[in-house]
Order: sequence, then C-alpha cells, then structure tokens
Amino acid sequence: MALLPPTSGFTSIHTNTICSTKSTPSFSIHFSRAKLNLNRYPFLHNCPRRLRPRFPSRAFDTDSDQKLPDQDEKIGGEQEAELIDDNKYPTGEFVYREYDPWENLVVKFKMLFAFPWQRVKKGSVLTMKIRGEISDQLKSRFSSGLSLPQICENLIKAAYDPRISGIYLQIEPLSCGWGKVEEIRRHVLDFKKSGKFIVGYVPACGEKEYYIGSACQELYAPPSAYFQLYGLTVSASFLGGVLEKIGIEPQVERIGKYKSAGDQLTRKSISNENREMLTALLDNIYGNWVETISLVKGKKKEDIENFVNEGVYEVERLKEDGWITDIKYEDEVESLLKERLAIPSSKKLPTVDYRKYCRVKKWTIGLAGSRNRIAIIRASGSISRVRGSLSTSSSGIVSEQFIEKIRTVRESKRYKAVVLRIDSPGGDALASDLMWREIKLLAAKKPVVASMADVAASGGYYMAMAAQTIVAENLTITGSIGVVTGKFNLERLYEKIGFNKEIISRGRYAELTAADQRPFRTDEAELFAKSAQSAYRSFRDKAASSRSMTVDKMEEVAQGRVWSGNDAASRGLVDAIGGISRAVAIAKQKANIPLDEQVTLVEISRPSTSLFDILGGFGSSVAEADKAIKELMQLMSSSDGIQARVDGIVLEQLDGASYANIIFTLLKDCLSSF
Repeated sequence: MALLPPTSGFTSIHTNTICSTKSTPSFSIHFSRAKLNLNRYPFLHNCPRRLRPRFPSRAFDTDSDQKLPDQDEKIGGEQEAELIDDNKYPTGEFVYREYDPWENLVVKFKMLFAFPWQRVKKGSVLTMKIRGEISDQLKSRFSSGLSLPQICENLIKAAYDPRISGIYLQIEPLSCGWGKVEEIRRHVLDFKKSGKFIVGYVPACGEKEYYIGSACQELYAPPSAYFQLYGLTVSASFLGGVLEKIGIEPQVERIGKYKSAGDQLTRKSISNENREMLTALLDNIYGNWVETISLVKGKKKEDIENFVNEGVYEVERLKEDGWITDIKYEDEVESLLKERLAIPSSKKLPTVDYRKYCRVKKWTIGLAGSRNRIAIIRASGSISRVRGSLSTSSSGIVSEQFIEKIRTVRESKRYKAVVLRIDSPGGDALASDLMWREIKLLAAKKPVVASMADVAASGGYYMAMAAQTIVAENLTITGSIGVVTGKFNLERLYEKIGFNKEIISRGRYAELTAADQRPFRTDEAELFAKSAQSAYRSFRDKAASSRSMTVDKMEEVAQGRVWSGNDAASRGLVDAIGGISRAVAIAKQKANIPLDEQVTLVEISRPSTSLFDILGGFGSSVAEADKAIKELMQLMSSSDGIQARVDGIVLEQLDGASYANIIFTLLKDCLSSF
C-alpha cells in the first residue's frame, strides 16, 4: 500500500479515477491499553434512506452563525439522534452506467494494447480472499497483506470490465476496524448494480465477516464452518496491582474525565466514566448491528436478538433460518460457478486473483479521469514528530514528512481539492498541532475534506478538525479530545534490585522527567499538571473554533470521550456520514466541479520499496516478526512528551496483539526473575 515516502521527495505515481454523484523512562498512552473487542461490531448501512439516523442540522453547519445544541441536551451515549433530512452534502453514491456501443468499442481497443500482465481472459471470475489485516494505504506488488483502496478499486473495475463475469468473495476472520468493513460492503453493493453475480464463501464467520457476506447475492459455508454470532463484549484489564507489587509507580497526568489513557497502569478496576463511555459505545454498536441484519434478512429486531441469544452454531440451522444460501464445500461452489457460466466440469474455472487484477489499469476499462484532479493524502498509524533511526516507512505518521506533502499540494496548481484520509489513534501532541496548522493553511487555499476510516481520534481528530468538512463512517472511532502524559517512579523497584541512581542538575525543574528514582516533588507535579492542562486547552479551544462551537459547548463533548461516527455527527464533531466516495463528492462540490463529472484522484504517496519492507512481504513468519518489532519500536520511540492518543480499549490491534500484551509479557519476565 502507498505510504508516505521516507524521503523528502514528492512522488505521485498512482492516479485513479472516480465518478460519483531527553532519554527518560517517561511513558505515553501507548502503555495504556485495555481492549475492546471491536471484531464483532457491525453497524447500520444500506438501510432505506427513510430509516437511516438523521442528524441535527447544526451537526452539518460550520458557519459562524450556526445554532448550538440546547444547553439541556444530553451528552451521554443514550441520546437519540434527531430524525432530520441530510441534504446539505452530496451522497457520493455510486451510479453504474452502461457503456454505449462506441464506448464498448473503445474499451476493447484499449485492451488490445494492455501489457500481458494486465490482460484477463474473457469470462473470468474475479476471486478475492478478504481476511486478516487490511491497510488503508496503497501497497506495492512486493508487499504482503491487503489494501483497502485496491480492494475497492478492484470492485469498481470489475463492475465495468467486460472480461469479468462475476466475483467469488472468500471472507475469513478480519483484523481491521469497522470503518474499513463498511467501505468494503458499500463497494460490494455498488458492484451488484452492474448486474453481475457476486458469491460469498465464509468458512469462519463472526459478526464482522457476516456483515460483508450479507451484502453478497449468495452466501455459502462448508458443513464444518465456524460460526460465532454470539453477541458483543468489551473488556478492560489493569496493571495497577501488578506494578505496585514490583515497585513501579506510574505518575500520570491526563486531562478529561473520560480520558482513560493511563488507567491500565494506575488503576485496579474500571472507572465509572470509562464504564459509561464503553457501555454507550457497546450499546450503539450492538443496536446498529441488530438493525442492519434485521433489514437485510427481512426479520424483526427481536428475532435477530433471539437468534443471537440462542447461541446457534449448527450450520444447518443457519441455512434453515435463511442466514446463508446453502451448505457447500469450496469445490462445490466452484462447480456451481462453472454451471452458471456454462463451463464443462472437465475444464478449469477461468479466474483472476486479487493481486493480478490490481495491475489492471482503470483507463483500459474506460474509467479515465479528467483534467480536474483531486489529491488524496493518506495518514495512517500512530503520530510522531520525527522518524526513529530503526523505524520503517510503515511506522505511522511522521509530521516532518507529512507536512512536506501538505506544502507541496498547497503550492501546486494541479489539484482542485484535497481529500485527507485519516486512520490514526493519535500520538505526539506537538506533531499533531504542527500538522493541524499546515492542513489549516492548505484549507485556506483549496477545499479540504477529511475522510475518517476505522479511527480518527485524539491526534487523528486534531488533524481532521483543520479540514473544512469531516466525513466519518457510522462507527468510526473519533473524538477523544484530551491529552495524557506521565513518567514512571521506579524508586521501590530500584530498592528491591539494589540499583542506585544519582543525578547532578542545574535548574529548578531540570530533573522533572529525568529523575525516575523518585516521585515528583510538589512543585514538579504542579508544573507537570499545568503543562498538560495547557495542551488540553489548546486542543479543546481549536476544536471549538474549528467546529464553530463555544468553548463551554465543546467541553461537554470533549473531556477525552470517544464517540462513534454517528454520535459524533449528532454532536457537531462530524459533518456527514459516509466513506471516501462521499468525501470526494463533497470535495467536487466545494471545488465547483459537476458531481457527474469524472475526476482524477491522485494518491500523494507511493508504496514503499525499501529492502526491509520488500523482504517482509515474502513470508508470513517474517511479516509477523517484523510487525511485533515495529510495535515495540513505536512503543519506545513515542514515550516522551504529551500525547494526544485514544485509549487502546477502543482499538483492535492486528491479529489480536496489543501493546498491553507486550507489557504483560515484559512484566511476566520481570517477575520471574525475583
């Protein structure tokens, strides 16, 4: 996937088109991890427009004279979104258009000149296996894993490609968030508008996998399939008691009563505020999932809940109740496809896989763009100010390099508008603020629309609020307007192991973070707290200004609280609900480009071609080891300074791994040595 290059050079080699209407043991929030299993939280999508949640008009109005929410309006998760019309922004809905005879002739002519590796046999079935990690960045041909932009582009190309007769989608356990899941499902539904078939196959299926599979025309599963549609859970784990036993005292300063970052280190149980936030989020997600499935299956919500509460695991029951089309092994599904395409059973089913089809250029299918270009700037991962010497190009968002991209686009006359695609839990507060400023300057010259993926919270939201319009998915994790910082007091641990540390310093506060062998003095603690409070006020006030709210009103929805995209929209933190296609449509509208006109989307990034990343793509074991090392490096390199990062409880780490697991492993090793 395309990552921001590790060099200062600006590269733009991916063009797509779219048509749509001081070395101290101080720590950061990286260590503050409790885990929310978001692997099973589908959300509302593709329901009839009249049934979709509507948001108050003020949530979509950023003019200086906008009306603010009533003072007595509830802010908790139990608040219902107001049912009003959402017509301010274009939907960006995909509109399939049949080619006329001349256009068909032109497409066939272009295919004659395609490179061999871009050619596809007529009547082929596009096969895609969707599982594991799905990155929001572009990937090179040497990279392992899946790319959301390339998955979606394949679905668009296949809809128009006369050589593709249909799609065979194999869906297995996913390790991505729900923003990406909704984007994939939306594109599956868009593909169906072409009239071609799309068949799903689910050997192992939870709520997330079923959410995508339910969009297919037919859904099959083998007799021994693993189905776990059992409901949703949220859990939080705490290290306070463990650290106390081994003599480590975390001294945390966090601003915002909902900012639970640091709780895992300091507490032994969940706080009331954290419980309230997680419960509201869980209720929101579960309610959306139940309603979505009830609409898809044509059943009452009570029937869906009863089915979940029965704990059904027999595949036969799933077929009887209409949750799947039929029970078949993979070879039987392929035989079914052969029969559908009138291919003799003795012959092989003509297929083209995901990777090969990624090489097919859109221009060969008649999806050429126009002179009107919209820049797509992707920001994915944790935020840091500078890249560490051992980190790789996929280590997250480095503000130095990201700012170069922003400035280049700002100075260029090629781009009519910009879509800022964010998939980040935040990170370094200073880096976030520096990028906010550059995005603000960019927005002063040309339209900038922020599109949120799985998560755009804390520092991720900091970036988004500099855009003129913010678009989020229904269950994008966002908000978390708050900061956290701290250090470890290792005095008791040092006593236990016989270690001594002495510091000679000049300056009253020189030892503020350097002295890990003692706790803060009273005056040091005061200064530490004031510094964090100042950073929080800056974040909150800029958010209030950006969203045309009073500071008091912003304070009600800030306090480090995490919101779903739906709830964020109803509280004025987000302008519209949708995916990147809607963000593009809004950018076109703001740039005065006709909505029915094709535009060229230019990815302001390129896939990494470093040797380390290329080698990482050749084997799963290497990739897994690489991933663990990257996590630990990022954990260590981002430990200084004030952090604007969402708590890990609302994020799902890749393949179930989390920073909390790393800490538990380290503590286990430490305890075993006593």
